[in-house]
Order: sequence, then C-alpha cells, then structure tokens
Amino acid sequence: MGKFKIFAEFWEFLKERKKWWLAPIVIMLLLMGLLIIFTETSAVAPFIYALF
Repeated sequence: MGKFKIFAEFWEFLKERKKWWLAPIVIMLLLMGLLIIFTETSAVAPFIYALF
C-alpha cells in the first residue's frame, strides 16, 4: 500500500480542492515517462523516435 499511497493522496487532493484540470497533465506526463522507459531498451525505439 505504501507505493500507491501517493496516488490516493493525489486523488483526495483533486477531489477536495476541485483541481480537476491537473489530472490530464499528470496522466500525460506519466504516459510520456512510461513511453520513454519502455522504448529505451527495446527494438521498437527507432520507430518511436521517428514519430517525434
């Protein structure tokens, strides 16, 4: 539960403060980070880099 506590706290922050506009920004940053991590060491990397 310790690793996912930050997500629960972030969700509570969004609900309490009504900062829903932060959710898409954080989601996109996480997706871009995951894309970079997963394509670093794979054979798909040259094709992903060609997209950007």
